[in-house]
This record gives sequence, structure tokens and C-alpha cells, in this order.
Amino acid sequence: MRKIFVLIFALALLAGSAVLPSAADAIEIRFATVGNEFHQTTIAAEYFKSKIEELSGGTITVTIFSHGVLGSEREASEGVSLGIIGMTVVTTDGTLPAWVPDTQVLSIPFLFTSHEEVYYVLDNILQDEFAPMFYEHGFIHLGFTELGFRHLTNNVREIRSAQDVAGLTIRVQEAPIWFAFTESIGALGTPIAFGELYTALQQGMVDGQENPVGTIYSSRFYEVQNYLTLSGHTYGAQSVLLNRTLYNSMTEEQRGWIHEAAAFTTASSRRTVSAQVDSQLEYIRQHMSVVEDPDIQSFIDATAGLHLREDVRALVNPDLVERVLRALGR
Repeated sequence: MRKIFVLIFALALLAGSAVLPSAADAIEIRFATVGNEFHQTTIAAEYFKSKIEELSGGTITVTIFSHGVLGSEREASEGVSLGIIGMTVVTTDGTLPAWVPDTQVLSIPFLFTSHEEVYYVLDNILQDEFAPMFYEHGFIHLGFTELGFRHLTNNVREIRSAQDVAGLTIRVQEAPIWFAFTESIGALGTPIAFGELYTALQQGMVDGQENPVGTIYSSRFYEVQNYLTLSGHTYGAQSVLLNRTLYNSMTEEQRGWIHEAAAFTTASSRRTVSAQVDSQLEYIRQHMSVVEDPDIQSFIDATAGLHLREDVRALVNPDLVERVLRALGR
């Protein structure tokens, strides 16, 4: 029933946006997010809304549809590509590999060790690399906002080393490299839409999941999970996407506002989400057993060379991986 509702709603939006505004007209952008008002996706959307409306003097307005009311990350992304939805912000290496497989470079375990490394690679290498690829599929890729370093949770036992994950079913994003990751640590990766994840954990459909602290907190996964391990195995970026046709219909001035608002959103999202982690983690500690210092080396050893596997090399351009590694001095 939910998918039928989303389809009907999307068709209604399409009917309302079939004729793009002329350059002189006011523009309303429908912005879809999968999270609630506290989630990183909606935080980013709110920053974009406030800045673009300020810069444009209200001639460009943004209406945010949060809580996944316009569908999953895949459905929201498809909607933007088709012009049914104006904008979305989604996990870069989650559903987007369906259009740009190289986004899975971010799924390589332990590629980054700090936010400084992440931001340098995102802003100086991957944005220029990905933008033309997304353009071919109907998107304007405006930049990367903060999701955060990802950690493991589960309901079965404390995970202190990679060996403790063996046999667990772990919800992962719907991208092939995540199955390679869970396989390397002996777990079974199971794709479940983010909007259905809380219920899946509650009903025991999977033993655990992996997400940043901010997501675990905002989505209240601590209510349906017993153990958190601060593994920091990958960094989760979010891609801010705008429909290409809508962008091309704008004046140069309007496009300038879009890019300025996107830059503001990127910087503000990163500051806000990072600053919240300590207080969120303190709250989570009251509800879950938290392994603060797992044997990270055991995870590094278990996943070593994952990007060199033939099945992974078929997914992510090896030259791109090497460029990232060189930029990080490795």
C-alpha cells in the first residue's frame, strides 16, 4: 500500500511540475529526505532551504518532504532523475551506485582515518569525478554533506573483534560492495530499505545493522538493539542532488545561488552533525552496551585487499581507488 501511495503522490507531483518555470518565474523545489526532522538528511535539507530562500529573496522556495513520504532513497533518487522531485539528499554509496558505480569507493573499509582526509578527498577529487557522471543520468551533483563514520550494532552479543561478527545477519545498503564487506567479516549482508529498518530490527528479521552515531540516535535504533561497536569501518557521505532539467531552466544568477546554497549546506551540515556526536553517544550509552575500543586491527586484517578483489574491481574503477590512496599518502 505504501508503494501505491508513493506512486500516486509522485504522479501528482509530476502533474504539478510538468511545465517548468520560465526564468522570470518563482521556483518551488520539492526536496525529499528519508529521515525524520533530526536525521542528517533533513538537517542538510533545512540548511539548503534557509540559504536558497535567503539568497533568492524568496523567489526560489523549498518544500521539504521528510520521513520518507516520497519513498525510499532509491525512489527519491529516481524521482529527481525523472524530474518528478526537484531535489534529494541520499547516502552516496547506498542506492546511487545504480547510476554511478564508482561511488562505491566510499564503501572500501578503513579507507579514511579522519574527517580531514574525508573532506579533502570528497571536495578535491570525488566531486569533480562524479559530477559529469551524475549529469548523464539527469542529476546535478551539488556536493557532499555529513552522514558520518559508520559503526556496527546488533542484538546477539558484544562485538570486540571481527571474529565476533561471524554468523550474524547485518542489514547493509543496497550496493554489491557491502555484500563483499560483510562476507569478509563472516556475516550475511541483507539489504533493507532504510524506512523499514527499525521494524526489521524490532522483529528480528536481521541481527544488526551499521550506521553513524547520528543515524542510530535520530532513528532510535537504541530501542531495538542491545550492542554498539564503535568500529568506524567506513565513512558515510550524503550526495545533494538536483534535477538536471530544472537546473538548466534557471538563469546564471539562479544557478549561482544554487551552488552558493549547496556550499553553505555542505559546510554547515558537517559542523552540525559532527558536533552532535558526543552528546548523542552519551545518550545511547544509557540504552545500549557500547564497545568503545574494539580490536580495529582485526577488522582491518579481515577486510585487507577487499578493493583488489576481482568482483570489487569490476564495481569500482581501480584507477580511482589508486588516486584516492595517493592523495592520502598511501
